[in-house]
Amino acid sequence: MDVIDAYKKEFISYLNSKVKNREPKNLYEPISYILKLGGKRLRPVLTLMSCELFGGKSSEAYDAALAIEMFHNFTLIHDDIMDNASLRRGNSTVHTKWDLNTGILSGDALMIMAYQSCENYPPHLFKKLLLLFSKTALEVCEGQQLDIDFEDREDVSLDEYLKMITYKTSVLVAAALQMGALIANASENDISCIYDFGLNIGIAFQLQDDYLDTFGNAETFGKKIGGDILENKKTFLYLKTLEVANANDKNELISLYHLKDLNEQKIEAVTKLFTKNNIPAITKNEIAHYTEKAFDSLKKLSVSKEKKELLKTFGLDLMKRTI
Repeated sequence: MDVIDAYKKEFISYLNSKVKNREPKNLYEPISYILKLGGKRLRPVLTLMSCELFGGKSSEAYDAALAIEMFHNFTLIHDDIMDNASLRRGNSTVHTKWDLNTGILSGDALMIMAYQSCENYPPHLFKKLLLLFSKTALEVCEGQQLDIDFEDREDVSLDEYLKMITYKTSVLVAAALQMGALIANASENDISCIYDFGLNIGIAFQLQDDYLDTFGNAETFGKKIGGDILENKKTFLYLKTLEVANANDKNELISLYHLKDLNEQKIEAVTKLFTKNNIPAITKNEIAHYTEKAFDSLKKLSVSKEKKELLKTFGLDLMKRTI
């Protein structure tokens, strides 16, 4: 992944050159803080990579990559407020370090700055980027609302869940890739195929996240195992169990999810139900299905085999967290 690391280093250098404290201090300091907290920077890296993939220069995609990263961090600030989270990447969240009103306002400003980052492109390209960016931003908000709605619903279907994770997670990955292709003036076919690649690899990534939350290794996953179960999240594993299990197992699972006591016994009981109903294997198959769909999109790209392999390697490395 030396190539990915090079893109990441390139982007961070540009990000640091653009993120400066301004007045009023309490509006811009939180923005600098969240943008410099770290993270994988996968989305902006994809924008740079995609631009070069289709014959452009990575530097031409800096501002679009910055827009993607700013928007992503805007969602993190507001997600942390909605979740009442105190930590982000091991550090205090913006609304905890400052206050709730500052978190809301700084998040709003970051969203506007994301749009401003696209203003340096020529009018015809700016319009294309803006149409894609606005569509994606609204879909992310729709996905977040669906996720919130699902907390109080007992009738969530798997199709609805897949739509939610597509909007909440995958569309931004797909848009990051497509923006790079647009800047490089790629063909309509390539622009469409690279979007499909991002969409499907994003779905696979989120399904893997669901799997690892229950069946992963805490050290390699980076989170406490069983967190989704303790929070009663209706993940793919939960919804698939309701679909395939017998009546007794369904009733037991629903009862466990209504328990108020958050304890290890609950995680163990739910995990046992998942295992009994072959959910680990079913989930792995679903992850493989969307990964293959992503790779099928790569076959349709009118670029060299070496360039396709770079994206395939990226997809495979992305999925190595590990199952």
